[in-house]
Amino acid sequence: MSPRPALTELSLERLARRRHAKWSRYDGDVLPAWVAEMDYPLAAPVKDALLEAIELDDTGYANPAAGGLGAAFAGFAGRRLGWAVDPAQVAPLNDVVDGIAQLLRVLTEPGDAVIINPPVYHPFFSLIAEVGRAVVEAPLRDGRELDLEAIERGLAAGARALVLCNPHNPTGEVLRRDELEAVAELAARHEAWVLADEIHGPLVLAGAEHVAFTSVSDAASERGIVLTSASKAFNVAGLKCALAVTAGAPARAALERLPAGAGHCGHLGVIASVAAFERGDAWLDAVLELLDSNRDLLAELLAERLPEVRCARPAAGYLAWLDCSALGLGDDPAEAFLERGRVALSGGPQFGAQGRGFVRLNYATSPALLADAVGRMAATVGR
Repeated sequence: MSPRPALTELSLERLARRRHAKWSRYDGDVLPAWVAEMDYPLAAPVKDALLEAIELDDTGYANPAAGGLGAAFAGFAGRRLGWAVDPAQVAPLNDVVDGIAQLLRVLTEPGDAVIINPPVYHPFFSLIAEVGRAVVEAPLRDGRELDLEAIERGLAAGARALVLCNPHNPTGEVLRRDELEAVAELAARHEAWVLADEIHGPLVLAGAEHVAFTSVSDAASERGIVLTSASKAFNVAGLKCALAVTAGAPARAALERLPAGAGHCGHLGVIASVAAFERGDAWLDAVLELLDSNRDLLAELLAERLPEVRCARPAAGYLAWLDCSALGLGDDPAEAFLERGRVALSGGPQFGAQGRGFVRLNYATSPALLADAVGRMAATVGR
């Protein structure tokens, strides 16, 4: 049976019974459309694997090698992303953010500069500071593509690493192969590292193609490490299992220098990830079909209800980056949408100064709830 009806016919009453962050942070009358979690039911193979583990009381410490995590991801990457991955070059991590922090501790020295490309996933700012490194901003050009000249200036001034977000959060942009090749060349020239957060890679939508950073050139494989997870594509973030993927000897050697605790992922996370990577294709295809449809629906709803709001069409994922500056709601329109419209969105300024006047909206829900979210936004400004 197709999973599509279960994705489109979501019960608000059932969703409100969930206790994870998206559905528990705000009061019951608030419709949440903020954090990057999908509302959809779990893929049947994932749910079955987790239920079997519970039935067996199988809730001890993880053993990713015995669970076949590397091989499962390599198969998934080959089928879904056209990316040849050596299972031996796949290492488990607790999660992507912690993995980036741990790698920065190994690959750079205290006080070193690390480049990011705002507006960008907001934990990048804090994790770099927490490990005692300095943030250097190379903002996206026109909010859509890498500013290679700014990246080169940062590297020439001594930055030792670039934390790349591809597909990009919050804009939904997918970096082109030539951009990635140029980044790899710059990193090699300046002997810097590229840590590529590609957690949204499996969620590339129709009309776009995701290219794994380490696959674009020898320079990328030598100086790059990809961090990813099943968590966004299969909605299992709370189970804590991520991956670091390398392709060259220097990068693999860097992983071997990580502290043992960096690889302590959750056992149920490994079980869910292996099931997703091996048997979740049909469910993921249905999700991508619906996200593609919701992407179009969001554009239609905004044109009808909030024509002043500008939104570049996302190429990947389920996050829409909305320029609401014309509505006159100040630097952080999310505050007004929450207070007056009772819809929770992610405030733009947390993604960097370039996010002033913006909000990030999560459209990984049913068409009806997406329409409700936009309707609440419209009601905020008396529409």
